[in-house]
Amino acid sequence: MSDTPTSASRRSTYRHGDLRNALLDAGIALARMGGPGAVVLREATRQAGVVPNAAYRHFASREDLLLAVRAYALSQVARAMEVELAKLHPSVGPLRYARDSVRAVGTGYLRFAHAEPGLFKTAFSSHEQVEADPDAAKAGASGMNPFELLSMALDRLAAAGGLPPERRPGAEYLAWSAVHGLALLVSEGPLHGLPEATREVIGQRLLDMVEQGL
Repeated sequence: MSDTPTSASRRSTYRHGDLRNALLDAGIALARMGGPGAVVLREATRQAGVVPNAAYRHFASREDLLLAVRAYALSQVARAMEVELAKLHPSVGPLRYARDSVRAVGTGYLRFAHAEPGLFKTAFSSHEQVEADPDAAKAGASGMNPFELLSMALDRLAAAGGLPPERRPGAEYLAWSAVHGLALLVSEGPLHGLPEATREVIGQRLLDMVEQGL
């Protein structure tokens, strides 16, 4: 049986080096639907329309593919944060701008967790650290990954006098832990089905609590 036009065109593009991206796209789609456990190399090759052995030139194992998908997922978390940060303007004054920056980072994180639960779970499915990771694939448009965006917002808050210098060290971990806990509840837990308005109110109250606790 001859190839369909779609599979034929796909395979012709692979000769130009697009197979890796096709496999990555397939892995991302699998993660979006089922989280990290759904990212299987054989299934990615099936969706890409190639034999399984073809994948090993680009991903030596299922773990390699999963790490690439995770990097993409982290970049999307960062971009969700950047969307919220882009709504702010320094004209409100340094302290208000700094507080709004911390809130924007948390808001973007929570909204992404609810909108993309599979990718959110995949983003944090590895023990790899993200604090000082130079991998550009994990960064948003700003070149910063989610942890770096949070650090930037907290630095801004400290510089504006909203966070005492002695309380600045380690503040990322406190804020991240609190917001991540709620993010899990809204992404795959009992809060996923809450009305959007209720979920937003809970999220903003949590961010109030984080700011006051810092």
